[in-house]
Amino acid sequence: MSLDERAIADHLERELRAVPWLTVDRVGDEVVARTTLGRDQRLLLVGHTDTVPVNENDRARVEGDTLWGLGSCDMKGGVAVFLELARTVADPVVDVTYVFYTGEEIAAEHSGLLKLFRERPDLMAGDAAVLGEPTGAAIEAGCQGTLRARATFTGARAHTARPWMGENAIHRMGGLLRALDAYEERRPVLDGCEYREALQAVAVDGGVAGNVVPDRSTVTLNHRFAPDRSADDAFAHVREVASMADDVELLDVAPGAPPALDHPLLGALASGREVRAKLGWTDVARMYEHGVPACNFGPGDPTIAHTRDEHVSRADIEAVHAALHDLLTRRQP
Repeated sequence: MSLDERAIADHLERELRAVPWLTVDRVGDEVVARTTLGRDQRLLLVGHTDTVPVNENDRARVEGDTLWGLGSCDMKGGVAVFLELARTVADPVVDVTYVFYTGEEIAAEHSGLLKLFRERPDLMAGDAAVLGEPTGAAIEAGCQGTLRARATFTGARAHTARPWMGENAIHRMGGLLRALDAYEERRPVLDGCEYREALQAVAVDGGVAGNVVPDRSTVTLNHRFAPDRSADDAFAHVREVASMADDVELLDVAPGAPPALDHPLLGALASGREVRAKLGWTDVARMYEHGVPACNFGPGDPTIAHTRDEHVSRADIEAVHAALHDLLTRRQP
């Protein structure tokens, strides 16, 4: 799980140090292995080693051609593909950096990827990157941004036997909740990928006592916004929708990343495959922020990630492995 990745980092380091054509660095529990062949381009294959908490699925099991268990989909399947490529592709047509990092599933302060960019940016240098997030062996381009905001409503306390003497702050939030229920999301199409924005209430708070008209209430909002919006534009949109509130406070924000399939390496990987927009947020955005175009491509159905029934199929693993093996070994025209 997150904050407990040392054992898998130890395993990955042992496996990678046994490969003669790789240079291996370890920074805390981040493990980075590289070829140094002097190729014209360098591709990063990037996978996180942590998982969400156990949900009665900590014991892995194999049934037929399916692996069940915590993290099998998100994203040990992708990590396994990257490790196998690192161990078997000795003479790739591009230099390759295999990045295995911690803390993806939790707050940014724990991100091993950010730690590498901060402490060892030389290890993160590259022309393009593929993140092994589960995509069902399709290409999910770019990613949407995400922000949380808190809308506050104020009123005046009174006895519930004489509510006309006050103003109910909880009742005042009704206009915002109705606006959210009727919200019509944008669906911009960028480079052939349709993104789909969303704005949802994810928490409400208010109330003083069972016989008191409340004088304060809050609604926490989550906005998923397409990568053609900046963080400032997205927050301005939230403030507009929540204009009936007395105050709207930005709690946190992570900008998205546009599709990057115009890069030759990523375009070659996408050729002939299903391509769609990434509606969630991934570390593709962090790569983009640091000047590395990236896409999501990995085994596993993203809709079952973080669920008790998380699993990954052999067919997905083999499809992703075959595609990346071809990308690393076939000379591009």
